[in-house]
Amino acid sequence: MPLSHPPLDQLPIRRLTSDDLVACADLSENRGWLREEHKWGLLLTAGVGYGIDDPSGKGLVTACVVTSYGPGLAAIGMVLVAEQYARQGIGRRLMRHVLAEAGDTPLSLYATSNGQPLYEQLGFTSTGRAEMLKGRFVPTEPAPARTVRPATAEDLQHILRLDHEVFGADRTHLVTRLPAFADHLRVAEQDGEIIGFGALWPNMDTHVIGPLIARDPGTAQALVASLAAVTDRPLRTDVDTRHTTLVTWLKANGLDQIATNAIMIRSLPDVPGDWSRRFAPLTVAAG
Repeated sequence: MPLSHPPLDQLPIRRLTSDDLVACADLSENRGWLREEHKWGLLLTAGVGYGIDDPSGKGLVTACVVTSYGPGLAAIGMVLVAEQYARQGIGRRLMRHVLAEAGDTPLSLYATSNGQPLYEQLGFTSTGRAEMLKGRFVPTEPAPARTVRPATAEDLQHILRLDHEVFGADRTHLVTRLPAFADHLRVAEQDGEIIGFGALWPNMDTHVIGPLIARDPGTAQALVASLAAVTDRPLRTDVDTRHTTLVTWLKANGLDQIATNAIMIRSLPDVPGDWSRRFAPLTVAAG
């Protein structure tokens, strides 16, 4: 006789660890996403993963990751439900568990068009949109002249202070992982002051640019051009659509829009920090 399994609403939700990396990547692949094992590895070590094991013993029914930036903000990402369990309420159950675990901590996320209605029902509001761009960078339209160089160990404290100022939250546990996570980390400076930084990290067959922090659009362009020059892979990045100058420039240099996501927040009127200098996040893990 076939084994009987408990109902979906009784399957236990557990914390995920780095040992679950392959299962998380399998779940991504199950839903038609890239496996993104490099990104999963960062998120599972820098954040807290939640998931439900498939009662058949084969992988995960659902998963997500919460990255805390202290009591003032946390980010939810990689919200996935296996195809065979979709539209059965399991994603809603996982999200309600995450909300209960977070308590009073405000939460942010990037939502696909499919996920946005659920998040709205759970109290999230949309504060803007991010445009996902991908393509081979061809420097048709030059970037403005800026001083850009590889980051050194001595730059890290300056990068941390700038990141905290621009993101409005302490992301030390993420930013200090950048030198090992990224293939290249570069800073822009003026008169001896760091006015921006950007990272280039590998993800499947592309290189992703993020985070990208800059004093102005010209500095952001200079950082992108410097990072693009050191890879022969296609580039991918996610840019707040309010940064029209950067988006237009990226498209003029070979990148195309492949998706847009809603930027959503719960328990705050808007995402903290200074959006005018926040051009691209470290990762976008939309759900």
